[in-house]
Amino acid sequence: MSDDIGAFVPGQRFRIAGRAGGPLAGLSFAAKDLFDVAGHPTGGGNPDWARVNPVPDRHAWAVETLLDAGADLIGKTVTDEVSLGILGENPFDGTPTNPRAPGHVPGGSSSGSAAAVAAGLCDSALGTDTGGSVRVPASFCGLYGIRPTHGRLDLSGMMQQAPTSDTTGWFARDAATFARVSAVLLGEAIPDALPRHLLVAEDAFAFVEPGTASTLRPLVDKLARLIGDAGEAVLAPPGLAAWHRAQTTLQPHEAWQTFAEWIERANPRFQFSVARNLVIGSQIPAAELAQAALVREEARGHLRRLLPEGTIMCLPTTPFPAPRCGQPLTATTALRARIICLCAHGGLTGVPHVTIPGATVDGNPVGLSIIGARGSDALLVAVARALANG
Repeated sequence: MSDDIGAFVPGQRFRIAGRAGGPLAGLSFAAKDLFDVAGHPTGGGNPDWARVNPVPDRHAWAVETLLDAGADLIGKTVTDEVSLGILGENPFDGTPTNPRAPGHVPGGSSSGSAAAVAAGLCDSALGTDTGGSVRVPASFCGLYGIRPTHGRLDLSGMMQQAPTSDTTGWFARDAATFARVSAVLLGEAIPDALPRHLLVAEDAFAFVEPGTASTLRPLVDKLARLIGDAGEAVLAPPGLAAWHRAQTTLQPHEAWQTFAEWIERANPRFQFSVARNLVIGSQIPAAELAQAALVREEARGHLRRLLPEGTIMCLPTTPFPAPRCGQPLTATTALRARIICLCAHGGLTGVPHVTIPGATVDGNPVGLSIIGARGSDALLVAVARALANG
């Protein structure tokens, strides 16, 4: 199937057959260009990364796992530069078209993976999520997406950004495929049992645009009927903006530490927003890092108390549907800040997060998210599947 939406890295369309007879036989997948595929360069969304790093001679764990399960790999997809982006616009490899909202961004940094799945070019695709890079494109492209419990999966062969937040994630168009792929990568069956209690994040719903909150309400009501016991709670007692500040202190600092040696050695080209974030990360004072680390510990403790076994919480994935492409830097900076306010809990707390499609604003998708206690990944997938079947 031709790629007329720019989802794949130029020159990186190929096919590697999965193992015959595996549980994912008959399915195809793509891999974000942060995952190693033996014999193919890992570009990381920046031409100077591939130029100075060797071509891998083995597959990343996630790629190998899906191939062993029988899925066919069909190529590598576009990413924001070194995964430092949330809108999906890349000046080097191009910005993939959002098939569900043409003229609007696909979301990043797993932009190509989300676009390829939304367009039907593959059944599933691998992405990464540090600050929202699976959750945001899943919302903007109308897909199922997952950010697993931090530290649960083997990240070998996946290009790092900020290790205390980095995760592997994946997308699918339908709940059945999402559950099949999730069972393989999580290494456990998706249960039939569902949570006993649902919390609705009142501060998150108050934060988003009114049109987003109202269009998600029928999906929230359906989820409440499915679980049978629902109430309201506050996701971030210090304020969503306080969690945003902590995450945008810790993550850029780690990203600078990850890429500093390469920057010093290769003097790579960057678009301004990426270069700016790396420079900011290099200059964060130790006192601010220490304060942000305390906020992170407080956030983790709050969610441990808020989300005991059998309880999940729902919230809007993004505060609005996909913005239009090509907006000026001043506009996109403000948009990024609002998006990260809803996504910061992922990197701060490490809890699993599943994004569910099913709502639109003026025809453009926006997702509903569910989160649970660490290790409840399969339970969240089960909720997504039951909601689709209900």
